[in-house]
Amino acid sequence: MSDNRVSRQKPCHHCKSRSASTPPDTSTIHYEKFWLYRHCSSVQQRDRQAQKAGQLFSGLLAMNVVFLGSAFISSMIFNHVAITLADVWILLSILKVLCLCWIIYYLLGTSRQPHAVLYRDSHAGPIWIRGSVLLFGSFSILLNVFQIGYSAILIQCKSGVEIVFPTIEILFICTQAFFLWHHSKDCIQVQHNFTRCGLMLTIATNLLLWLLAVTNDTIHMEIESQLREVEQRFAGNETASCTCPNTTICKIFQKGYILLYPFNTEFCLVCCSVLYVMWKNVGRRISHHHVPHSKPKFKLQGVVFGPLLGATAVIIGICVFMMYQIQATGSAPDRQVFVMYYSYYIALLPLMSVGAVIGTIIHALEKRELDTLKNPTRSLDVILLMGAALGQIGMSYFSIVALVATDPRDLLNSLILSYSVLLIFQNITQNVFIIDGLHRQPSVAAAETRHPEHAGQHAVPSEPPHEEDTMTSSQRRHTEVSPGKEEEMKEQQNHEAYNQRRVSMLELGQEIRKASLSYIHSYSHLSWKRRALREISFFLVLCNIILWVMPTFGAHPVFENGLEKSFYGYSTWFAIVNFGLPLGVFYRMHSVGGLLEVYITA
Repeated sequence: MSDNRVSRQKPCHHCKSRSASTPPDTSTIHYEKFWLYRHCSSVQQRDRQAQKAGQLFSGLLAMNVVFLGSAFISSMIFNHVAITLADVWILLSILKVLCLCWIIYYLLGTSRQPHAVLYRDSHAGPIWIRGSVLLFGSFSILLNVFQIGYSAILIQCKSGVEIVFPTIEILFICTQAFFLWHHSKDCIQVQHNFTRCGLMLTIATNLLLWLLAVTNDTIHMEIESQLREVEQRFAGNETASCTCPNTTICKIFQKGYILLYPFNTEFCLVCCSVLYVMWKNVGRRISHHHVPHSKPKFKLQGVVFGPLLGATAVIIGICVFMMYQIQATGSAPDRQVFVMYYSYYIALLPLMSVGAVIGTIIHALEKRELDTLKNPTRSLDVILLMGAALGQIGMSYFSIVALVATDPRDLLNSLILSYSVLLIFQNITQNVFIIDGLHRQPSVAAAETRHPEHAGQHAVPSEPPHEEDTMTSSQRRHTEVSPGKEEEMKEQQNHEAYNQRRVSMLELGQEIRKASLSYIHSYSHLSWKRRALREISFFLVLCNIILWVMPTFGAHPVFENGLEKSFYGYSTWFAIVNFGLPLGVFYRMHSVGGLLEVYITA
């Protein structure tokens, strides 16, 4: 039994700093054990079976927690007298405290054990994912601060749970963000089952927080669209006197609370994706040939037309979004506002689809090999892209049926019909382009590595006179002249200072010219396939950013135009939008990450 036990001696500094590409000694590996498979003769077979059993039981734990929380949230929505929002908050607070205890134990105990992290997954936790965790986490913390301030102002009609819950939420967000930033790449090799259960409990808690945030976000949409129906539906929740006083600070808390709500939903989903990859990496042992020798970095080189077209789409989209928000927030939204909004989408979506199709064709023409190595991060990216796209595709098909059955020849109806068809096609083509690009091995920049110094041969700036030589010569002349020639010396010094400034400006111009020639050289030495892939990827990144911004900050024409709502009924269409809109927002954000990966590896 000594082959599956690790030495208890304290690891040396060399063991801690060992590269992931160096295979560790077999005596340091913790093989998993499970009581159901204790009679297996092979250690490796028992390890594989124990790993599957641990994943099964931790998955069952998460499933039961999610079902329990979903039952609470559903009961609150359909029977808010028996189950109130405070009851749901108490349940979620208990789950968050348990997750906090496990995360602290992992940080202070599990990860510091001897030979706990022998491998690190280089594909897990890329910088854009961890940056998204910090960005959305910061906005979520600000959201809870606004909620605490708003509840403190109305403390006479608010319960103490409405202040305690966001306080625990802030601690949970900070601790989880720190945990994911530093340990998202860990392939933990000790306490396998306990770590899996902790990760799955944290995933389940984030899913329930996302579900609660989605329901509250749709309530805000309902308040904006039909205020009287909402007041009649939730008449028993709060007293009539519990309204925001006419003060500036209260209005800021209220508006900021509503504005920052989408970031909370995005934070929960991003954390779930990172935690899932960590769960898959528990007990994983990476061989040295799975580790990439050189990881490509993001460089804004070889792209000209993609940023220009993408920036144009972003600027036009911001203008359309602002005009839509100004008009749609009125008592009766103008019909022309919806025509303008859908016309922008109809003009942009075909360009994105054509770009994705051309990129897919270029992938087929390339000679790059497929990356067939096991990669849990890439597998999750594919699942999330396909799953999140179902939100927009589902809403589009419901809109197509409603519009074809009513009056498709009307101007607004025909625009919405075209928008729905184009949105389905754009989602499919973009998914094919991203997934195919993620499975390609990174390109080798042969031209750049073969001639690294060629870019600087076009312009070699002449070496300007050194400042020290000039100063010493002027000081030497100043000591030799008589005091009667001070005015002449001042003029001479001013002339020398002017010459120095002129030389500095010439130096700056030559450096700018050198940088421009270097950029043009690197752009011209890229193959047309790599250049086209980078242009398309960067264009699609900017387009997906603006398509993420517009629905995130309040542009919901699928609910506000009233066409589908009158066809399906208020409750049915409200449930469809409740399902599809958050997934559509998450799809755009996740597509940005996938396209950045395609851009880097192109």
